[in-house]
Amino acid sequence: MTQPPVAARIPHATTHHGIVRDDPYDWLRDPGYPKVADPAILAHLAAENAAFDAWLAPHAELVETLFAELKGRVKDDDAGVRVRDGDWDYWWRFEPGGQYRVWLRAPAGGGDEAIVLSEPVEAAGKDYFRLAGISVSPDGTRAAWTADDDGSERFKLFVRDLATGADTLVASTAIGVAVWAADSRSVAWTEVNDAWRPFRVRLHRSGSVEADAVLFEEADASFFVGLDRSTDRSHFIVTAADHVTSEVRLIPTADAAAPPVLVRAQQTGVEYDVDVRGDTLFVRTNDTHVNFRLASAPLSDPGKWAEVIPGDDRVYLRGLTAFASYLAVSERVDGLDGVRLVFADATERHIAFPEASYTVGIGSNPEPDAPRLRLGYSSMVTPGTTYDYDVAADALIVRKVQEVPSGYDAGRYRTERLMATAADGTQVPVSVVYRDGFPRDGSGRLHLYGYGAYGLAIPPSFSASRLSLLDRGVAFAIAHVRGGDDLGYRWYLDGKLDKRTNTFTDFVACAHALIDAGFARPGRVSVSGGSAGGTLMGVVANTDPTLWAAVVAHVPFVDVLGTMLDGSLPLTPIEWPEWGNPIAGADVYRAIAAYSPYDNVAAQDYPPILVTAGLNDPRVTYWEPAKWVAALRHAKTDANPLLLKTNMGAGHGGKSGRFEALRETAEEYAFILTAFAVTDAQP
Repeated sequence: MTQPPVAARIPHATTHHGIVRDDPYDWLRDPGYPKVADPAILAHLAAENAAFDAWLAPHAELVETLFAELKGRVKDDDAGVRVRDGDWDYWWRFEPGGQYRVWLRAPAGGGDEAIVLSEPVEAAGKDYFRLAGISVSPDGTRAAWTADDDGSERFKLFVRDLATGADTLVASTAIGVAVWAADSRSVAWTEVNDAWRPFRVRLHRSGSVEADAVLFEEADASFFVGLDRSTDRSHFIVTAADHVTSEVRLIPTADAAAPPVLVRAQQTGVEYDVDVRGDTLFVRTNDTHVNFRLASAPLSDPGKWAEVIPGDDRVYLRGLTAFASYLAVSERVDGLDGVRLVFADATERHIAFPEASYTVGIGSNPEPDAPRLRLGYSSMVTPGTTYDYDVAADALIVRKVQEVPSGYDAGRYRTERLMATAADGTQVPVSVVYRDGFPRDGSGRLHLYGYGAYGLAIPPSFSASRLSLLDRGVAFAIAHVRGGDDLGYRWYLDGKLDKRTNTFTDFVACAHALIDAGFARPGRVSVSGGSAGGTLMGVVANTDPTLWAAVVAHVPFVDVLGTMLDGSLPLTPIEWPEWGNPIAGADVYRAIAAYSPYDNVAAQDYPPILVTAGLNDPRVTYWEPAKWVAALRHAKTDANPLLLKTNMGAGHGGKSGRFEALRETAEEYAFILTAFAVTDAQP
């Protein structure tokens, strides 16, 4: 078997606040990044990949069986539900065997379909392809589309003439989805700088040879710029924000040259977002309550906010859409998703759903009004369901249920929601799903997933891929730890900055609660998380190594201290409100140093660990997982597998293409199952 490489340890010390930090694997960072050309670095990563392939080879049958199962649960010719926008119906479709979608439209009153964009055509010959989005002009004659072909998340922006199919390259430094002006000739887009910060909004005029005009530019390096359009299509919405503070400007889509109107100047710690309906501005903000409130203001005086829905300790307001005949408010009540409609006469209605635990969100509703509101729904046992909610009839209409071609019987699976007692006494929810007949005497196998950052909840949703674990006797659980917003915005605040360790101890508490409930015993729990969830994996691997059967860390943010000390990196300044700025204070430095996974690798036994990385990843740079694995390999005292797989042509999201992504899932599941000594290919 090919042996993993042993990375050279080259002294590299830095001093902050009188504290010396040794970073012997700093050499794995190519100074020319985002271009990586150093032969020694590339050779090291190639050797790690060769060791991964060598470990995988004896398990090839298991991987192929898993891959076939995962692929068999995907509808080969899957298609989206049509959605109307003006004179056209739009939808997407996979051709049989296709890795990417074909985007289509047809006249709303009936007629022949036409291709708006074929991802397979655009992805041909490329190792990686990711479409950020398509935006069709109001008159239906042009489409602006953005795509990334190397995983760097520096997108190319094109404008397509839908009559001829001809594309014009507008920019190679775009991000997000472009937004059309009312004239159907001008399109606004967001530009990233060399440090990969979205920092300004520009306007491209079709046919113009002049440089794209700058509509707005944010000078503060700690703020990112975002671009959207109001539901009534009257305004561009330009947001500048970090993780705790935001401010919004409005520009009329009918007069993009007009000076941006500031809604309300930024106030540290206050976040707000807006939508427009006619002469009224609607605002969701946390200015007076941690769980946000809803306010309105005259468009002529956008900073004069009058309360519509007050803040509430139990009700977390997550988003709003100002349709012509009602407001649609996404909320979470005691941790359960909901949708509230607020009508012009101030009456309200909460949409009822059929299960006690589920996740739901407002889907694609591109027109200014939605008499039938498109929703997306699922639960741990219910496949993804597309609903249209008929507002007048107060009724849900099923438009599509996710098909599982190889078969799925929901009656064979069970789901529960448990509460774990955290180290400080806080009750932390855990969602778990398992196959009927799963033993509850501690003899079973359990996989626990966690994230816990940026106020991003991990909802109790359905996964067809997960069935390959459930059918092999592995229960699957989600730890709703602090740092996400699962139980409201306070839940997020209680897992960041100086409270970051709550995320880690919550996760361990969830594992113990599941063990106490009979789902497994110590050493029979595998765990996984990615990105900031990879921080969690790194921490718990260091602090509780004997608890885990295996650890899977995808693109893990594990050199937290090193990255937060480097203000030249793309994300560092905007991340300080989330993780803390160790440059500014010794206390912050020490707090991060106390948990940063790379800085706390110990000479001890570790469980089997699988780590992934992306060479072009702008979010978690490739050298973080590479350095962490090198440190682990130097220090650990066991013979368990420690594997690093770096995607050399991809970024933060791994490989593109629906089947290539499934193959990576099959490899992960094979790693987990072998750690549980489940080596038979068949369930």
